[in-house]
Amino acid sequence: MAKPASTDELRAAERRLQIAQLAGDTTTLNHLLDDRVLFTSGSTGACYTKHDDLHLHRTRQQILTKVSEEDLTVLVDGRTGVTWFLGTVEGTLAGKPFMARLRYTRTWIHDDQHGWRIVAAHASHA
Repeated sequence: MAKPASTDELRAAERRLQIAQLAGDTTTLNHLLDDRVLFTSGSTGACYTKHDDLHLHRTRQQILTKVSEEDLTVLVDGRTGVTWFLGTVEGTLAGKPFMARLRYTRTWIHDDQHGWRIVAAHASHA
């Protein structure tokens, strides 16, 4: 029987995601992002895939220099979880510096083989 997923484990997965984003660690990002993930940009409404995200990190088109968490709310219901991150993100995108205070909402799924993985994400300015 599968063990129940926990809030602490999901909180730890969210923190691993933040660390991997800062490091440009595509191996960890590949593990934490489900192949079906879609990220919706709150500013443009555009949708991006796992391939899009990993490509930005691999090619260093996106480099994060700061991910500063102000608040993190975590909800787990069975094998599904949601994280609500509020904080400041800084870095460069296509060589241009950016800084934004953002709210990310991420939907995660859990299985015993892969642990927690993101299937949907949305960001908006806070």
